[in-house]
Amino acid sequence: MPMSGTERALGDAIDWSFAAGVGARLARPAPAMSRYTYDTATAELASASDRAEAPVRDLTGLGDGAEPPPALVVDRPGWVHAAAASMSELVGAGEHRSWAAKPAGAQAGAMLAYLSSAVLGQYDPFSRTLLLVTPNVVAVERALKVPTSDFRLWVCLHEVTHRVQFAEAPWMADLMRDAAGQLSAAVDEPIGDIAGRLVSAVRDLREPEGKPMSQRGMLGLMRALQAEPQRDSLDRMLALGTLLEGHADHVMDAVGPSVVPSVVRIRRAFDSRRRRSSNPVHRVIRILLGMDAKIAQYIHGKKFVDAVVAKVGMEQFNTVWSGPDALPTLGEIDKPEAWIARVLG
Repeated sequence: MPMSGTERALGDAIDWSFAAGVGARLARPAPAMSRYTYDTATAELASASDRAEAPVRDLTGLGDGAEPPPALVVDRPGWVHAAAASMSELVGAGEHRSWAAKPAGAQAGAMLAYLSSAVLGQYDPFSRTLLLVTPNVVAVERALKVPTSDFRLWVCLHEVTHRVQFAEAPWMADLMRDAAGQLSAAVDEPIGDIAGRLVSAVRDLREPEGKPMSQRGMLGLMRALQAEPQRDSLDRMLALGTLLEGHADHVMDAVGPSVVPSVVRIRRAFDSRRRRSSNPVHRVIRILLGMDAKIAQYIHGKKFVDAVVAKVGMEQFNTVWSGPDALPTLGEIDKPEAWIARVLG
């Protein structure tokens, strides 16, 4: 299918190939470990991703029944290249780029380099590839002081859930593309309207003095700068991401006790690490890159899924994968009973 003008404009704005090269060069070195340790961890992650598939499918009742391709277990530069390719696919990058594409690519590459030391794994719905990042898994399990085999399987339960989600609902990849296109669309809107929304958003922030802007505040400013169609797309993307992450967290904890003996210990240590404050500079970077929003998605999304499954069961909950209209709105994420009433009656 040919790309729209909107998709072409966004795709041309960033040279993602250049971003991948920059990000791979800037990625921080892996934590110190022997070649044997690295290879052993890589092999165990690949095996754990295979072992996670059956319990995730059994619990959720999801999956197309097809044999999944093996996970791609990578280092930090490998993740950068894969993430850049995924972003290029998401925004529909073209062959002819604007003069600013390389500087923008350098900025995107720096962002990917920063993220490359934080991501444990991810599922790319466009290439249908499950990625696991060996050095990051090793770094976190060392920091948490948890059993390595258990932690690696626990991580894979989360990421395999994402693979199963998109196998059940492949239409979500198109929804993501459409929302990305809408977010990039130029909108002819009076500057006074934008300024008015911005003033209201700033007034509503009320952050404690001396503290960096919270994720709520950043989101408020982002929405204030966008016209209504773009705000709707942003809300759809946030709601979808919250559902996906919350569902994956629900599954990893529900499956965990039967296959991960130390799951309670791992969850306690992992949540403590999420809440731990970082230095102010890193905190601001995390907010700007949306990492704090990601953590909020885990928390709010899991509460939504926990509540719905407790009320109606997993089979009824799975109606959420039936189509775009069945997805929860941002408002329904915090009011699961409203989603139940609207979608399940």
